[in-house]
Amino acid sequence: MENSVLSQRWPWILATAVVIVGWGVYLSSVYDIEIGDQDDRPIGTAEDIERLAERDDVNVLFIIIDTLRSDRMGSYGYERETSPTFDQLAERGVRFSRHLAQSSWTKCSMASMWTGLNPSRSGVTRFDDKLSEEAQLPAEIMRDAGFQTVGLYRNGWVEGYFGFDQGFDVYTKTNGGGVPASVHYENPTMKNRSTDVSIIPSAVEFTRVYGDERWFLYVHLMDLHEYLYDDDSAKFGTGYSDVYDNSILRENIIIKELLDRLRRNGDLENTIIAIGSDHGEAFSERGLEGHARRVFKETTEVPFILSFPFRIEPGLVLSQRTSNIDIWPTLLDLMGLPAMEGVDGISRKPEILAAARGEEFTERSDGPAFAHLDEHWGQREKEPSPTVSIAQGTYRYVTAPVAVQENEVDQLFDAGSDAAELRNIIEAQPDIAAKLKAEIDQYLTQTPPWGTDTETIEMDEMQLNQLRALGYKIP
Repeated sequence: MENSVLSQRWPWILATAVVIVGWGVYLSSVYDIEIGDQDDRPIGTAEDIERLAERDDVNVLFIIIDTLRSDRMGSYGYERETSPTFDQLAERGVRFSRHLAQSSWTKCSMASMWTGLNPSRSGVTRFDDKLSEEAQLPAEIMRDAGFQTVGLYRNGWVEGYFGFDQGFDVYTKTNGGGVPASVHYENPTMKNRSTDVSIIPSAVEFTRVYGDERWFLYVHLMDLHEYLYDDDSAKFGTGYSDVYDNSILRENIIIKELLDRLRRNGDLENTIIAIGSDHGEAFSERGLEGHARRVFKETTEVPFILSFPFRIEPGLVLSQRTSNIDIWPTLLDLMGLPAMEGVDGISRKPEILAAARGEEFTERSDGPAFAHLDEHWGQREKEPSPTVSIAQGTYRYVTAPVAVQENEVDQLFDAGSDAAELRNIIEAQPDIAAKLKAEIDQYLTQTPPWGTDTETIEMDEMQLNQLRALGYKIP
C-alpha cells in the first residue's frame, strides 16, 4: 500500500484503536508483565553498536516522561523501587548519569531538545514563541531517510501550532477514553482528565501498520506531571512527594505494557529505545515547589537511557556531563543518518563506544552545560527576565534576576562536596564564580541561527485554555 494511502488511514486507525481496546483490558493485563526473564534480545558488543549505522532495519522509540527527575529512579541511586522497567533498560543499555535539561519548563526544554540548540539560540523561551520553520528537526531528517514518523503527546506545550510537528507524518494529541475509578488525581490544578494509557493502543497500532517499514515513534507521557496514580501503583504513601513516586511507578507500568507488546511483535530486536525527560520537579528543597520557576538541580537534572536492539551486559554508565541537546546528535550518529547542522549539542557516540570497549574517554572536557528559564515566560506585557544556570565539572552557578525565598540572585554550588547543591559557596570561590558568570553573560548574547527576530503566534482563547488546563497561569 502506498504511503499516501497509509497516511490517510492512520488517523482513523488511531481513533479506532482507542475505542476498540478497552481500558480495563490494558490496565488489568499490565501488572503481571516482567521484562527481565522475557528479554530474548541477543547480547551485543561495541562492534554491534558501530554496525547500527549500517543496518537498514532499525526503528526508534523515543519516550519522554514529563517532569521526571533522575534522582527519583533506582538506577540513579534512589532507595525506593519506583522505576523497575527503566532500571532494567539501563542495566542492559546505556545510562547517562549526569544529564541536564535545558529548561525547567516543557516548551523551552523541548524546543532545545528537538533542535539541539540552547534556549538562547532556539528562540523559544516564552509562551507564544514558535519554532522557526528554518529549524531542522530530527523528524524531518528521519522522514527524508524513509522513516514513517508519528508523534503522540498529551502536553499542550508541544502542540503542532508551536512548530513541534515539523517532519511528522502524523502528530496528534491523545486524550480519548474514560478514566477508571482506580485512578487518582492529586494535582488540584489539573482540569484535563485523561491518562497515558490512551497512548498505548495508538502506539501499538502504529507499529503494527508500519511493521514492514522503518518507523520513528515519539511518545510524550503526562501522568507524572499530573501526579496521577492508581490503586496498583500506590506503594509509597499519600504525601506530596510520595504521590510523585507513585506516579513514576505508574509510568513504568504503562511503558512495560508498550514494551511487552513490541517484544511479542518482534520489534524490540530492531528498535532503539530512548527514554528521557523535559525537566524535573522541586519539593521545597530551597523553598520552591513544582517547576518552571528556577533552574536548580532538582528541576533540571533528568534521566537519559538508551536501549539498543540488543542487550549490553553489563550496562554502560556514562559519567560525563551531557545534555538534552546531545540526544538527537547522538541518535542520528548511531543510526548513520545525516547530522543536524550548526547545533550546540554533540554526538556522544564516541563516549558510548569507549565505554563498551572498556576504555577511558578523555577527548572532551566536562561541560559547560546550560539551563535557561525566562521568569516572565507567561506574561506578554513584561520584558524577558532570564534565570540561567551553568554546570561545569562539579560546579553549578545559578544567576537570577531577583532573590526568591532564601535563594540569592547569584549562587555557586559544588556537587563534589554537596550532592544536593544546597550550600552556596560563592564567597569562598569568587574566581570560579566569576569565570562561570562570564560564560553565562556570553551565552545570553547568542541568537538563533536564522535571525534575531523570534517567531511568535497569536493564540486564541481555546488554545490558552488548553494550556491553563495543565495548571499554568497564563493571562
